[in-house]
Amino acid sequence: MKSVLAGTKVLDFSRIFAGPDAAQTLGDLGADVLKIEDPGKGDGCRSLGTTDPKMMGYGPTFQAFNRNKRSMTLDLKSDEGREIARKLIADADVVISNFRTGTMDKFGLGYEDVRKLNPRLIYCELHAFGDKGPMSHIGANDLQLQAHSGLAAITGDGNGPPNRAGSAIVDLHAGMSLVAGVLAAIIHRDRTGEGQKVTTSLLQSSAHLMGYFYQEYWVTGYVHRAMGTATHLSVPNQAFPTKDGYTVIIAPTQEMYLRCVEALEAPHLLTPPFDTREGRMQNRDALIEVMSEVTRQFTSQEVYERMGRVKVNVAIVQDVAQAANHPQLEAIGGIHHAEIDGEDRRFVASPFTMSETPTAFRTPAPRLGAHTDEVLSSLGYSAEEIAALHQNGAV
Repeated sequence: MKSVLAGTKVLDFSRIFAGPDAAQTLGDLGADVLKIEDPGKGDGCRSLGTTDPKMMGYGPTFQAFNRNKRSMTLDLKSDEGREIARKLIADADVVISNFRTGTMDKFGLGYEDVRKLNPRLIYCELHAFGDKGPMSHIGANDLQLQAHSGLAAITGDGNGPPNRAGSAIVDLHAGMSLVAGVLAAIIHRDRTGEGQKVTTSLLQSSAHLMGYFYQEYWVTGYVHRAMGTATHLSVPNQAFPTKDGYTVIIAPTQEMYLRCVEALEAPHLLTPPFDTREGRMQNRDALIEVMSEVTRQFTSQEVYERMGRVKVNVAIVQDVAQAANHPQLEAIGGIHHAEIDGEDRRFVASPFTMSETPTAFRTPAPRLGAHTDEVLSSLGYSAEEIAALHQNGAV
C-alpha cells in the first residue's frame, strides 16, 4: 500500500516535543523527513530522560518523537550552514521550526525570504505565545503554558498547590494541530499551486484544551477550580477507591446511575437526596463519601466487571506498565514493532489508522548527523567540499 505523503519532503528544524512530534507524524504518513540539528549536540531531547544502551545512546523521549527521519547537522550561524539550508528549502515541500519568534528571520530563513526561493513551500512555525503580541518574544515549554492557560489551576485535588498534567499534553496537542494545518495546506496547494505559512502556538493549543472552561466563564463568569478526577459536568464521574486501587465510574444520566446502583447492590444510594440528578449534583461530597464506602468492598476488577455488565462507563486506573502492556492497544494497531539490534522494540503508533494509506514504522530515531554526508552529496558537494564543511564546523 502506498503512503499518502510519499514523495513529500519535510525539513524539521524543530526541537524537543511539539515540532518533532508533528514531523514524525508526517513521516509516519510517508514523508521524507530530514531533521536538522546543531553540530556536536543535536536536539536537546536526545539527553532527556533515561539513557540506556538499548536506547542507542539517547533518551526515550527522543526515540518517541523522531522515528522515520534522517538526521543532518547544520550550523545555521555560519554562512555555509545557511547556504546549505537555503538549498534544502528550495527543494522542500514543508519546513517546520519552533525557534523563538524572529530567529529564522535572523538567519535569513524567514518566510518572506524563502518563499521567493520556493513559492509552493508550506512554511510552519510553532511558537510559545504566538508570533505577535506583547508576549511573542517569550520562549516557553509545556508546563509554562499549563500554568498560563489555567490548566494547572484545575488539575489536582483542590486541596493543595496547582498540579501539572502528567503528560506534556499542551506540546503534543500543538504537534497534532500543526499536522492538521500542514495537511490542509497541502490540499490547498494541490488545488491552487500556492504554498502558505502555517503557524500555531502552545498558547493556542492550551486554549483549545481549555475551551469549554473559557466559554462557561465568558457566559456566566464562573471560574472552575481543581476537582481531582471529578468533573463539574456530572456526578458520579471520577475515580473511586477499591480494595486494591482505584476504578473510574461515570454515570451521568439517571438511567445509567440506576444501573450503577443496581450493579453495586447498594440501594441506599437511591435514598434522597441521591435519587435525582439535581440532588446528586447539589450533594456531591456526601454522595462520593457514601459511594466510596461501597466500592471499597470490591477489587478494581470486580467493580470493572459489575459496571461493564450493566453498560456503565468504567475503567481501572492503571499504571504506566499496565497501560503499555494492555492487549487492547496492540489489537487496534496502537503499537509499532521494529527489530533493532536483534530485539523486538515497541513504539506508540500514530493516533489514527487509515485503511488504504496506513502509517508505517520504517526507521528508528537516527543517530546525530547520520545522514549529513549523504544529504550534502545529493546537493552536489564533492568529498573534498564535505570534508571542508566538517572541518570548519558548518556541519
